[in-house]
Amino acid sequence: MNTMRIAIAQINSTVGDLSGNFGKIAEYTEKAKLLEADLVVFPELALTGYPPEDLLLKAGFIRDNITKLNELAKTVSGISAVVGFVDRSGPNIYNAAAHIEGKKVKYVYHKTFLPNYGVFDEKRYFDPGAEKPRTFRIKGVPAGINICEDIWFEDGPAKSLSKSGAKIILVINASPYSIAKVRTREKIIRKQAVGNKVFIVYVNLVGGQDGIVFDGFSMVVNPQGKIIARAEGFAEELLMIDLPLGPEEQKPVVIYNNSGALGAEEEVYKALMTGLRDYVLKNSFKNVVIGLSGGIDSAIVAALAADCLGRENVHAVFMPSKFSSYESREDAERLARNLGIDFLTIPIEGPMEAYAKLMTPFFKGLKPDVTEENLQARIRGNILMALSNKFGWLVLTTGNKSEMSTGYATLYGDMAGGFAVIKDVPKTLVYGISKYRNSLSPVIPERIITKAPTAELRPNQKDSDSLPVYDILDPILKAYIEDDKDLEYIISRGFDRDTVKKVLRLVDGSEYKRRQSPPGVKITPKAFGKDRRMPITNKYGK
Repeated sequence: MNTMRIAIAQINSTVGDLSGNFGKIAEYTEKAKLLEADLVVFPELALTGYPPEDLLLKAGFIRDNITKLNELAKTVSGISAVVGFVDRSGPNIYNAAAHIEGKKVKYVYHKTFLPNYGVFDEKRYFDPGAEKPRTFRIKGVPAGINICEDIWFEDGPAKSLSKSGAKIILVINASPYSIAKVRTREKIIRKQAVGNKVFIVYVNLVGGQDGIVFDGFSMVVNPQGKIIARAEGFAEELLMIDLPLGPEEQKPVVIYNNSGALGAEEEVYKALMTGLRDYVLKNSFKNVVIGLSGGIDSAIVAALAADCLGRENVHAVFMPSKFSSYESREDAERLARNLGIDFLTIPIEGPMEAYAKLMTPFFKGLKPDVTEENLQARIRGNILMALSNKFGWLVLTTGNKSEMSTGYATLYGDMAGGFAVIKDVPKTLVYGISKYRNSLSPVIPERIITKAPTAELRPNQKDSDSLPVYDILDPILKAYIEDDKDLEYIISRGFDRDTVKKVLRLVDGSEYKRRQSPPGVKITPKAFGKDRRMPITNKYGK
């Protein structure tokens, strides 16, 4: 059976690293050539990294990326390649893909549909492709290109290419991760393959860029809508597959195929590790520091850091006050020992007494309240930032999405740091991924998972003193933040009116805090930041 061998290069590009990305593309092209591939396909904007954001406003950046593409073309022989880059024509710039063959750029396709929702801002930077997509031949077979959003439209470029005789559509992507997104993609691609009677080679970027994670899960779908090859998630890979040429209906020969969906908690855990690892390493950090409280949030952040950065690069600091329990101290120490990470104890009694003495003349006649509670968090934040300054460690904050949503966090205290690993993870899901991590090896002490959550900033404090229990809170937050439902709708779903009103008031009143929080990994369909851009000054619904 005559076949075409295609190499899917699921790579991890770094935004702005034109030389590094060039080197990686050249390396994977050579690997594919040695494996006798006829074609190697790279993700969307593989040469520049995605998303380049306002780098695209710099003429020098556009020029340099085109120069690199032309240099790359001169190295490609004995194999065809499709590479994502930024093209320019007069004043217009395009999200583009180059078909390279025989040391020359043979064809350039410009993305037609530009996403401008969620984390996407492509209409701010790019012009839509105006020309009808055309087919070109690889090993005599007509093929065409789509770029990411293009394939989501039933009457889009894929249909046009099919009518022009394309047998294979190469779709290059930088499709960000969110929970269950891979299943949505599969449904779209399978439908397009069947509707257009084509093979679809879907190549997705992998890796972290600031708070966005690209999960990979590249795939090949046949004209019957069956996934015949799939790359791993959250890892670089060169996936090889032989596609039949001609009328044969035989099953393609899969050279390498590691398929299989992940469980929800495993998927989220790997996304968090990918986002954390790439944020730390791509920004030239090596070590991180975490304030360990003996609670579940700091425990899962420490586990994530140890797993993706190496235990020797993780430093944990327990900062007890007079309100810290013996159990919290014991649990924090045991967690650090189980993970094999560095563990420091720095009591905050002295600084607390100093602050009390300093402020007594000004607080005379006033009872202790949240002010004194927040001072403890801010002392701890100062200690962590001092260690960061002295040793170059990146501070990882430990607040979850439930806390960030309701403002149950201290500005310039536990919110102070460089990266907020779990800021998009609801508290109920924190428990889920903690149990998943313990299923691999039991590093998180069971008491941390089972005890009632508390900030330990006053005697006998519990989170439930200030917030609804998380099993009630998280569904309300999802409805309001991710689904954009209003008060009356949420109440109609069976929630208490006063509880819903309180939660919505807390969410709306905490926008100024969130605007000052560090970036974190996006794992839900709508994360704070680019996904959800609410005004700070806002009287609607008040």
